[in-house]
Amino acid sequence: MKYVGIDIGGMSIKAGVVEDGSILCKKTIETSAQASDVEIVKSIADLISALLFENSLSKDDIAGVGIGSPGSVYDEKGIIRYCCNINFKNTPIVQLLRDFTGIKNIKVSNDANCAALGETVYGAGKGAKNTVMLTLGTGVGTGIVVDGKLLTGNRSAGAEGGHITINFGGATCGCGKKGHLEAYASATALMNQISDACKKYPDSLLAKKVAEDGLSGKVVFDCKEQGDKVAERVVKKYLKYVGIGLVNYANIFYPEVLIIGGGISNQGDNIVKPLQRYVSRNVYGAEYNPKIKVVAATLKNDAGIVGASCLVM
Repeated sequence: MKYVGIDIGGMSIKAGVVEDGSILCKKTIETSAQASDVEIVKSIADLISALLFENSLSKDDIAGVGIGSPGSVYDEKGIIRYCCNINFKNTPIVQLLRDFTGIKNIKVSNDANCAALGETVYGAGKGAKNTVMLTLGTGVGTGIVVDGKLLTGNRSAGAEGGHITINFGGATCGCGKKGHLEAYASATALMNQISDACKKYPDSLLAKKVAEDGLSGKVVFDCKEQGDKVAERVVKKYLKYVGIGLVNYANIFYPEVLIIGGGISNQGDNIVKPLQRYVSRNVYGAEYNPKIKVVAATLKNDAGIVGASCLVM
């Protein structure tokens, strides 16, 4: 059966037709920050129509539409409560899209939840029924799958794993609170840690490479591989922060698989192996309980579309 997955982002909205976890075709439009919520939903409906028309499909060929959106999403009611970069405020996106498209089987969830579901069904966690996905980006997004279903908490307000406290009274998180995992383990936090190291050690290879090539997560891993001790310390400390978060999730949910997403996951074994060691050494009852596997996400930029489609399967 064919499904449409919608991945709403701050810069673009992507739509794809998905069958058996593979994207058959996709189309993208720019996200309009000035448009009203109704106008945005209408543009999504138009995007679906154009995608189907251009690929000789009709709505009758589609078994359902799944939507992944940033922000606070009330899954059961089909409402996006709030999104800081898009004009969604208590927007009944599911009902609006049903009205615009005539398609009845439509569901919505937070984009991190969708990514976790997609990776569990078709990606790095395929075959597992219990997973936790940590997406390391501007913030830290988490998605939790228990017995094959998303765990989203009371009125879908839960699963905000980036906001667990790992350092009471510590660095300020993007949400304004202090000491949250996001303030230490996000890609943004890594950039800050690299900048601080470059200021402290201006003669290091890391500082020179940042000056030449610009600030990025890749540069610190590259410098580490070239033997730079400053870069090595930055990476080691950063991965310890990520590991602390993973161990917390492992102790609460004890999943079969912990999935690392975001651009940093492109480092593969450079992050997976040390994180696997950290989790294996520090999770409660590790010597008696089943091993928890740490893996890098595999669906990459398609996780949003594929995961959204899983909502309506």
